[in-house]
Amino acid sequence: MHPHRHRHNPNRLQCPLCPRTFQNRSGLTQHLNSIHSRQISSQNPHAHAAQPGDGLDNDMFEEQHNDAFDEHHNKEGPRHNDKDDILHTEYHPHLTAQPCSQDGNYLPPGTPPPPRTAASSSDWTPFKNRVEFETSEFLYKREQMSKAHINMLMDLWAASLLRFGGHPPFANSSDMYAVIDAIQHGDAPWQSFSARYMGDMPAGEPPPWMTSEYQIWCRDPLTVIRNMLANPDFDGEFDYAPLREFVNDERRYCNVMSGNWAWQQADTIAEDPTTHGAMFMPFILGSDKTTVSVATGHNEYWPLYMSLGNVYNNVRRAHRNAIVVIGFLAIPKSERQYGDNTRFRRFRRQLFHSSLSAIFSSLRQLMSVPDITRCPDGHYRRVIYGIGPYIADYPEQTLAGCIVQGWCVTCTAHRNNLGDGKQYGQRTLEHREALLAALDSGTLWEDYGIIADVIPFTNDFPRADINRLMTPDLLHQIIKGAFYDHLVTWVGEYLVLEHGDSGAEKILDEIDRRRIAAVPAFAGLRRFPEGRNFKQWTGDDSKALMKVYIPAIAGLVPRDIVRTFAAFLQFCYLVRRSFLTERTLEEVSTALTKFHHYRKVFETTGVRPDGFSLPRQHSLDHYVQHSRNFGAPNGLCSSITESKHIKAVKEPWRRSNRFEALGQMLLTNQRLDKLAAAHEDFASRGMLQGTVLSAAFLEIEQAALAADEHLVAHAPRTRGQVDNGDGGPVEDHHTSTTPDVHTASGYPRTLPELGEHLGQPALHELVSRFLYDQSNRDNPDAPNAEDIPLADCPLFTGRISVFHSASATFYAPSDISGIAGMRRERIRATPSWRSGPARYDCVFVANNDADGFRGMHVAHVRLFFSFSFQNENMPCALVEWFLPVGDGPDDDTGMWIVEPDFDFNGRRSAGVIHLDAIVRAAHLIGVYGESHLPPKFKHTDSLDAFAAFYVNKYADHHAHEIAF
Repeated sequence: MHPHRHRHNPNRLQCPLCPRTFQNRSGLTQHLNSIHSRQISSQNPHAHAAQPGDGLDNDMFEEQHNDAFDEHHNKEGPRHNDKDDILHTEYHPHLTAQPCSQDGNYLPPGTPPPPRTAASSSDWTPFKNRVEFETSEFLYKREQMSKAHINMLMDLWAASLLRFGGHPPFANSSDMYAVIDAIQHGDAPWQSFSARYMGDMPAGEPPPWMTSEYQIWCRDPLTVIRNMLANPDFDGEFDYAPLREFVNDERRYCNVMSGNWAWQQADTIAEDPTTHGAMFMPFILGSDKTTVSVATGHNEYWPLYMSLGNVYNNVRRAHRNAIVVIGFLAIPKSERQYGDNTRFRRFRRQLFHSSLSAIFSSLRQLMSVPDITRCPDGHYRRVIYGIGPYIADYPEQTLAGCIVQGWCVTCTAHRNNLGDGKQYGQRTLEHREALLAALDSGTLWEDYGIIADVIPFTNDFPRADINRLMTPDLLHQIIKGAFYDHLVTWVGEYLVLEHGDSGAEKILDEIDRRRIAAVPAFAGLRRFPEGRNFKQWTGDDSKALMKVYIPAIAGLVPRDIVRTFAAFLQFCYLVRRSFLTERTLEEVSTALTKFHHYRKVFETTGVRPDGFSLPRQHSLDHYVQHSRNFGAPNGLCSSITESKHIKAVKEPWRRSNRFEALGQMLLTNQRLDKLAAAHEDFASRGMLQGTVLSAAFLEIEQAALAADEHLVAHAPRTRGQVDNGDGGPVEDHHTSTTPDVHTASGYPRTLPELGEHLGQPALHELVSRFLYDQSNRDNPDAPNAEDIPLADCPLFTGRISVFHSASATFYAPSDISGIAGMRRERIRATPSWRSGPARYDCVFVANNDADGFRGMHVAHVRLFFSFSFQNENMPCALVEWFLPVGDGPDDDTGMWIVEPDFDFNGRRSAGVIHLDAIVRAAHLIGVYGESHLPPKFKHTDSLDAFAAFYVNKYADHHAHEIAF
């Protein structure tokens, strides 16, 4: 029996606002009406002077710099948002990034940039057409298909076209690789140099490491930087000059160029008048050893990464070709007997610094004399380079900073005093040189933590001081370090001291396998159904545990331990924001002071009898300083380089044949960079609009599709993906809550029957009072619907449509979001989720203009539905209300507590609200108290099982910003 088959349909319509495609106009129309119902009509109302995507030509700035710069960037004065916040930006008065000709002559204001290329919009060189390019990109970059499989695919493709005289895009894998290698854009060939030990040799047979040669692979950093600067994809997400952002005259820090360090560097450069009008371009460095296999011999690699300091933090975090592997450093090995040899360790350290100095030597002169190169907006500028912040974990920081492990790389605090909370002087090159001149190396090591016999690579470059360039590392210092390795571990140690081994195990089971496992589902929340007792703990695991840990331990440990976590998480969530104002930094300092105070409980209970002289925990003392210097720490975290390992090291290694794999890995990286550069070139010429299928169909059926041209041919480029699950980034510019496109089946279509079906007989009354409020929403003098007779409320007798979910779109730049900082999440109200139990989510509902949680209610959604009344569509939600307990957050946890609201009949207090009133989803966690949960308690029952709930402000960064 042959199955029913469908023919491939090439006539698919693409949504002009996202990558979704549809087989017919009806599906596209439903999608547009439900997902993109509100078109962009104004700027994002949220206060952010430099939101991702705004670029230098954002008209919400007030510039305070020379007229020439103002002319070139076409600025307007300040604007007000909904809350009357005034946003303005000052740019550096001398390093103004003024456009110039290719000869370096400054251009008159208003001069357009020269064409990027003479190639036409139909020139796909070295590819023949779009199909060839997208095939190579799909097979090599996305699917990482092996040579044998590519050859097989081309044979299958050829077989399907043989009778028509056609040919596949490529003859075989070698043909495809040759075409990729012929791409001129993004070409930065790999080169190598070798190094070896040059010191005194011992008598007799020297150890092997002294006679070995060590090979360092790199790409010319000037070529790589020029390729990156010319990338049009960065236009609009690139700061051309150091800047100072203000909100209501309060300083705000975001991207690297908004910090004090960039401004100070520009001041130093501008002491030479010939540099005025140039652009300062700091390059960010990062290094981190990584392991590709634990089962084979040579399994370590040491990649060196580089990024542009001018690109926005969100671009760097998303990688978007803004961070590249620039080199692979040598890893000297020795026999065990020489592993702790002083000369070997010195050689290993100096090899690192000498390698970096050699790699970036081509930029040394251009750190004082401008280099004329093209920028993302297409203009040429006179660019002055500089070594920028250095991304590394603590061991790598001590290596780069020439600091003894156990000491702070930023300040001069003694290793035994790292936990006293006092302020110490900054480590500087001048301070180091003065100590080197006055003291011997042994004293420097023991009393100052300085490694005297190694020369930092930054000594070879102007304006560079490695100790001033160390960045905060959210991943290893806070998320994996202070939180999990320290605080969570200390809780277990406290329980052992207080209750013994067996008693501690029981309480830890209650925390891990009961309470944490009982947390309700929420968009973006990782659950731990079997607790957290697994072998390898990652940074993502720690971030997930942060969201739910405080309610799990409350009632089982002393209050000061809970308060320690509350203060620490307050600090953590504040410094992980994408925008930090001076007020925010004051809150950071307050949270840190509380943390230092409450963590003493671990000292008094015997967990930390020797105190808290811990480098990673001490690093928290410098976050305010680092934020003022380099902007928001989330743009300079080692998680950026660690995740880059996957694309730059681990996946290329897996694609190799494992024999002398590094050479193959280098070639893979080079080809990936070329494909990325070609993609941006084709896109900038408008050649990647729509899909490859829609473009081919349009080419054949141009006349027939003329009416649909705005849907297919002119579809804009999108970087985000439409959310098909609980949530994700979205390319949008407005906030909204809209019902699902699919109407749920099996529900009555009239109010009385639907109310009976739901067990809510008062549904018709709730709808009538809702309609009264909607009819009088513009009348401030109208009485509340609850205070008038039901007979005076509008009566609805029409048909109802029910939905199982709604999508809320909101501004959340500190979370994973789209280009403009927008995020979409799915709110569920379904009797069966993923073929399992019901899921009915909670939501924040706007109440008044008060700040934070005082301006909102929390409600439990029981139904999404819509109907038409007086020719107006009414998307609604049936909700059950919660009431806050007290007039502020809980003293111990820092979270608000709510309890279910009941009417005079003892039933849950319910209401009908417009979806516009929903701010976003809310996450509630039961207040467990001192009681223990039954072993088989299900998380799907949580929202109906407890008398009170924490409003979880740690569910994500946006929740932390609104639920205070």
